[in-house]
Amino acid sequence: MKKQTISYKDAGVDTEKAAELVGDIGVMRNRTETKHKLMQSFGLFAASFDLSPWKQPVILVACDGVGTKIQLLLKYDMPEIAGVDLVGMNVNDVLTSNAMPVLFLDYIGIHNIDEAPIARVIDGLTQALADCDCVLAGGETAEMPGLVHRNILELSGFVVGVAEKPDLLNPDEIEVGDVVLGIPSNGVHANGFSLVRKLIENDPDLIPDELIPDLLAPTRIYYPEVKAMQEAGIRPRGMAHITGGGIRENFARILNGKGADLTLPEWKNPAARRLVDAIRLEDAIHTFNMGIGWMIVVKPSDVNAVREVLPEAVRLGTITADETIDVKVPWA
Repeated sequence: MKKQTISYKDAGVDTEKAAELVGDIGVMRNRTETKHKLMQSFGLFAASFDLSPWKQPVILVACDGVGTKIQLLLKYDMPEIAGVDLVGMNVNDVLTSNAMPVLFLDYIGIHNIDEAPIARVIDGLTQALADCDCVLAGGETAEMPGLVHRNILELSGFVVGVAEKPDLLNPDEIEVGDVVLGIPSNGVHANGFSLVRKLIENDPDLIPDELIPDLLAPTRIYYPEVKAMQEAGIRPRGMAHITGGGIRENFARILNGKGADLTLPEWKNPAARRLVDAIRLEDAIHTFNMGIGWMIVVKPSDVNAVREVLPEAVRLGTITADETIDVKVPWA
């Protein structure tokens, strides 16, 4: 067999530049170690975290990405928002159980390390993690020129949350007559962008340039809201993160066969409104969050207490015995 004079770098993977990038990420990562810290040094083969401060710790984990929104974020030179989205899509999921996020890992797949705005993605990611007291424990940047196309990023995130066992929410506690409250979204968040891109492809004038920031607004992270309820001693009966599939699909996950009668307030994001107006209402309800990114189920006696600590909370309706989730959208 003939020996070939070809290196890993010649094949398109530059491990030296990758190592330099890891060093740069380490500097940004330091901002995430505020409330929580790793037990051992960052950069080992596995990250460690001490659970001894909890009495009955329960670990909760989630994994998600940002979908095809990344294509528009790169097109409009907004990669930092992808980092925020990655945190939001994962952290919000563990928050639904009343857990607090403590550790985060990221995966980035790229064609070439020189072409990808990785540092800007990590900048947005680490700032978002710092804002919700979550440590960037590690991650992976994979340079794969034969698999990942140029001018694109593959993004995945993995989060670990912790809760005291008695504090975990139990959907079985939700009762008919309980009140459903909603917290607004920033916009479309990071779901439904395959449909968004198709709509824009069919009608390039659908979203004018001045509305692009509204269209690509970062996923809202509901850590402050959950933390505020915990600090006020309020224990909801259930919480739901409204992502792909919309309100019906996501809210049903915590209802165990019960239903709800809901009326949505006006969605004030102008870009999102143009999307809703461009398609059948039922398709919009099935795809987008329709202006509500977070839903909370509480006992009727807790409504005032929740609204006192969460002034943005809007009463959407009540839990019903019928498994149907009826969503009324009077503004559409």
